[in-house]
Amino acid sequence: MALIDKHPELARYISEQQWFEFLREQTLAMSEIPEMQLQTKTLDSLLKMYGRILQAVENNEPFLASYYCLAPEIYTAMNLPYYMVMQTPFLASSVPYMLDDIDAAEALGLGNDLCTAIRLSIYYVEANLSPLPTCALNLLFPCDGAPLLHEVIVRNERWRNIPMFGCDPPYYMDERSLGYFAGELRKMTKFIEKHTGRKLDIDKLKECLDESNKMFELWDEYNQLRRNVPSPHGWGIGAPQCFSQAWCYEAGTPQGVDWFKKLVEMAELNVKNGVGPVPEEKIRLFWFDLLPYGWVFEFLPWLEEEWGAVLVMDMFGNYPYTMIDTSNEEQMWKDLAKRNLFDSPMVRQARGVAENFVGDIARVVKDFKIDVVVWPGHMGHKDGSASVGIMRETCRDLNVPFVHLGIDLFDKRYSTPDQVKDKMSQFFRAMGLG
Repeated sequence: MALIDKHPELARYISEQQWFEFLREQTLAMSEIPEMQLQTKTLDSLLKMYGRILQAVENNEPFLASYYCLAPEIYTAMNLPYYMVMQTPFLASSVPYMLDDIDAAEALGLGNDLCTAIRLSIYYVEANLSPLPTCALNLLFPCDGAPLLHEVIVRNERWRNIPMFGCDPPYYMDERSLGYFAGELRKMTKFIEKHTGRKLDIDKLKECLDESNKMFELWDEYNQLRRNVPSPHGWGIGAPQCFSQAWCYEAGTPQGVDWFKKLVEMAELNVKNGVGPVPEEKIRLFWFDLLPYGWVFEFLPWLEEEWGAVLVMDMFGNYPYTMIDTSNEEQMWKDLAKRNLFDSPMVRQARGVAENFVGDIARVVKDFKIDVVVWPGHMGHKDGSASVGIMRETCRDLNVPFVHLGIDLFDKRYSTPDQVKDKMSQFFRAMGLG
């Protein structure tokens, strides 16, 4: 009997795996381009993650449903595969059936004013399209939508008997908060041990965190290269791949370190040769959120081709990450808490105080010679929308133009690519750019 017959909830997961196998074939066909070789390796890591989940289901082995900001190096150290409950909108939003899934979520009665990433994830749970894990690590931060998804999972008929744990997030960024969240991560680890039968070897965790530190150091080195004019890469390679390797696919693995080394080598060569993603870089952009993954190919190449506008930095490439001190176990847990609660992208901005938005904008604008700050204004990121005025005032003080778009990062029907292109073109002309 085929795996999908025994486990119908894997149908969508297998479809995603097949989609990424198709994309890998396409990138492999362009392997004469060095960046495409690296994209192929990224897809190899992604497909390995999908394969490990399917293998765990087939062999009745433990696996987790979790999130990138819940210390995935712990899972690596325990040899536990994991997938993100919000995996499709975050990692697979290029799939051709995305709009159909958004419509199906709305047909369930989910309001179209709810963040599309949350809406889709609720739909996948309610429609039995998410793998049923051994245990689930649910997210209670950074926004109101995350606990809502948690409540849906807790009440779902197929999920309600699955053991679940949610780390309780403190609000402030002080030593007391660090100690508290470090304790939450330790409780989470005990929970995983209890329900999977796997024990955490603290020395193995230190090894994984040492590898993770190497990745983040190389990521920082790569970002320093992106400060060059012209930037060695644009939107096509950089932050999304760095984030997915370090936080999702290869958290704490030597393979992830090798991937980052190759990325740095490519960027160094481009800087040495004065090569960028466009013949003439005219506008350097800071895109302060997720990229519009649902329609990214219809928009970001146009920015480069039409305006010479290069996405030099975005929220997920923004680098404030803490190095983990593995020489002291107590400090190791605190550093792990800081990286996941205070440093991790989107969580860093949405969970805490408005100063996080201000500080990140000021640092990136100065360090990367930014010409325009773009706040996409994703319809689900209402927490950030409350700080738009503060962000705009910060940009005025920095003497850098700020544009607020108002889009759905996943559903191109909310504001169509043509509408967004027109708004960006009008803005560039008004600012005398390009």
